[in-house]
Amino acid sequence: MELLIDWNINHIYGMPGDSINSIIESLRKVEDKIKFIQIRHEENGALAASSYAKLTGKIGVCTAIAGPGAIHLLNGLYDAKLDGAPLLAICGQVESDLMGIDYFQEVNLSRLFDDVAVYNQRITSAEQLPGVINQAIRTAYAKSGVAVITISDDVQKAEVEKGARFTSPVVIKPKFFPHQQDLIKAEALLRQSKKAVILAGKGARKASAELVEFAERMASPIVLSLPGKGVIPDKHPYCLGGLGLIGTKPAYEAMKEADTLILIGTSFPFTGFLPEKAKTLQIDTNPVQIGKRYPIDVGLVGEAKETLKELLNVLQVKEDQTFLESCQGRMADWWAKMEKEEKVENVPIKPQSVVKALQEVTSSDAIISCDVGNVTVWMARYFRMTNQKFVISSWLATLGCGLPGAIAGKIAYPSRQVVAVCGDGGFTMTMNDFVTAVKYDLPMMIIVLNNHKIAMIKFEQEVMGNAEFGTNLHNPNFAKYAESCGGV
Repeated sequence: MELLIDWNINHIYGMPGDSINSIIESLRKVEDKIKFIQIRHEENGALAASSYAKLTGKIGVCTAIAGPGAIHLLNGLYDAKLDGAPLLAICGQVESDLMGIDYFQEVNLSRLFDDVAVYNQRITSAEQLPGVINQAIRTAYAKSGVAVITISDDVQKAEVEKGARFTSPVVIKPKFFPHQQDLIKAEALLRQSKKAVILAGKGARKASAELVEFAERMASPIVLSLPGKGVIPDKHPYCLGGLGLIGTKPAYEAMKEADTLILIGTSFPFTGFLPEKAKTLQIDTNPVQIGKRYPIDVGLVGEAKETLKELLNVLQVKEDQTFLESCQGRMADWWAKMEKEEKVENVPIKPQSVVKALQEVTSSDAIISCDVGNVTVWMARYFRMTNQKFVISSWLATLGCGLPGAIAGKIAYPSRQVVAVCGDGGFTMTMNDFVTAVKYDLPMMIIVLNNHKIAMIKFEQEVMGNAEFGTNLHNPNFAKYAESCGGV
């Protein structure tokens, strides 16, 4: 616990249990410095820890008992892995002398977590623990992934001298900067382009001003990936919204016409929506991502902010604004169409109208936690981000992330408005932790779009030419459920 405090960790999600009771007792003694958030399902704890890391950049921490508790963590841990969020999971284990004999709740946790973790270690002695904790957190930060520590019940009870803490709770972040010859190639490619389109992801989040200036210099519209939603405001004159099934028609059309594609901080997987033939420049901090999903002509390994600054030093202003103006005209038509759809007053109420109403009561610095499914489409297309923070399970796309994300959002930013937007399928997967929000006095607004269906899957079945099957849902009265939990 002292080590976690040294790392500025101030809360842990978990549920007490036999193989972590000693850990929980230590946590009780430091509750003024590390708050224990008792969740009702370990998956929600891991999803909340992952969302906290995505929203803040700080490591999220969760804990679970051996066996069933540790297994429950997996979905949230994979969400963190795939979205590149630093996370620490502290798991109990049966006593050391009982391992290997198929004891009660014994599971091979080292093997269980092997695929999900960038660091996965079992503690076998008390003296080992301090150095391992530091190494685990350091690795989670350095590799933007999941670290798992497994501690047998008997080891938790052991005492260790302060001198055993022989390493430092510190991580140094490297700064990536592209080679000069690659910058020269990039400048030559950009100079020749006539219809350049920018696709920006979450890697551009700290480079909003440079991104806009770069787009202005290039006369290029900006398309945003879903994790990049909010990098620039949705109604910015250069923004064409998202791409793909959750995107806009102007973004799709711009990609089809583009002669140059500029990928900034994104690993966009749906390459069928990218240009068939275009010169391509990719900027990313990870060399492994360069050319990973789409053929590129020039790659720049560097931070978006610094790399764009270097390109701005050499780029001339594009005089021909024809392509940009064409895209902006289409986008104006698109917004007019969206506004018309939002005003439809049908019964039952349409989701577009709900999103419009939500827009009117959402503060500019709100935290928006969006669940997965058709609700993602409505929020991606219709909610106009300004300065809000947007969190979602983007790569794992796991149903049920909306509520845990809102819990994490309120803990991370207690003074801000927090909204979870869920479908009925997603909300019912994790709704047991609505009582957690009530218990810890985490005021939030939860929107449940209730169409009594797993509607995205119904759509997919019909696109394949199949009959709808297994997608109807039987739901409770969600308002009465909220009331019974103590919500308003």
